[in-house]
Amino acid sequence: MEKAKVYFSRNIDSKEVVRLYQKLGIELKGKVAIKVHSGEVGNQNFLHPIYFKPIVDYLKGTIVECNTAYSGERNTTEKHKKTFEKHGWYEFFDVDLMDEDDNDIVLDIPNGHVIKKDYVGSHLANYDSVLVVSHFKGHPMGGFGGALKQLSIGFGSSRGKAYIHSAGFTKDQNILWDNIAKQDDFLEAMADAASAVTKRFKGQIAFINVMVNLSVDCDCCSVAEDPCMKDIGILASLDPIALDQACLDLIKQSKDRGRDHFLARVNRQHGDHILEAAIKLDFGTNQYELIDVTNE
Repeated sequence: MEKAKVYFSRNIDSKEVVRLYQKLGIELKGKVAIKVHSGEVGNQNFLHPIYFKPIVDYLKGTIVECNTAYSGERNTTEKHKKTFEKHGWYEFFDVDLMDEDDNDIVLDIPNGHVIKKDYVGSHLANYDSVLVVSHFKGHPMGGFGGALKQLSIGFGSSRGKAYIHSAGFTKDQNILWDNIAKQDDFLEAMADAASAVTKRFKGQIAFINVMVNLSVDCDCCSVAEDPCMKDIGILASLDPIALDQACLDLIKQSKDRGRDHFLARVNRQHGDHILEAAIKLDFGTNQYELIDVTNE
């Protein structure tokens, strides 16, 4: 497989997201879903709504999210909508909580490592194309979270999230935490689910990772550790595997004094394994050309 193009800018600005999207040379058509993370109540690191306004306006897109499968302020439709309001999403955008009716659709994964089905919010069927905008950072369970995490856990309905975290054992969030999968099985289940969403929208999906607020914790943590590294920039690609690989490589190559702390989280959770598993599913590559467009 030829190298994927990954565009990189050190300019960290909401308008830069639009410029990097334009570099991809893709025209997302029809009804466009823009996948974000709504941010757990109490989290200080998530990307706030105003950051997304230029790209949402440019694509005339709809912000999409799904409910969680753990206790907090986003695990039911009622609470999640209150969180959207608290964080200001409704002030700027049309927002679609894709499993708000407690319904999901099933995407088949015939070549999945550990799961053969992906349960996603049912409203996903209403969209023709997708832009996945991810806050790249650490993650307590995955080691790191970027495009692949958004594609899998992010698009999963509440039941789908439980199914991934348990590597196919259960869709019931009430018994999930007594049946968490072995680590590599969990990472492989995430890769499986990521492949399902990517392949469904093949040719009409694009990815942007924003490397700011680089905490070892996810935006799903109500009490998250403060960032341990300086902001790095924004990256965009049509290949989610290459994009996450490029972000992780920028961390590894950094001389920031917080790098080792960040990588300790990645290594503790065997985070690189999701990239290895994703490559085998044939929806992307970890071979890439990093194209620095900072000064263009």
